[in-house]
Amino acid sequence: MVFKEATFKGKQPEHIEPPHPAWLETQVADALSVAGDVDASDVTVTCKGRRIILSGSVGSADEAERAVALASSIKDVEQVDNRLAWP
Repeated sequence: MVFKEATFKGKQPEHIEPPHPAWLETQVADALSVAGDVDASDVTVTCKGRRIILSGSVGSADEAERAVALASSIKDVEQVDNRLAWP
């Protein structure tokens, strides 16, 4: 069997800049889910460009601050919009 080199119909695939929003959303959601000091079970992560929007509810203002810090620490995240509520 002979394999031909992929030609992508004559064009090379484009590299998407900035990273795909689903990738950033997944990275932030994963970081929040394994953080021991944030209960992120009611947190929704949305991405617009390189801006992360955190919405939903957490247990305290400290948890909200920690969630923002975690989201900010992810590579390629430029801004975090905190829309989290707490009791």
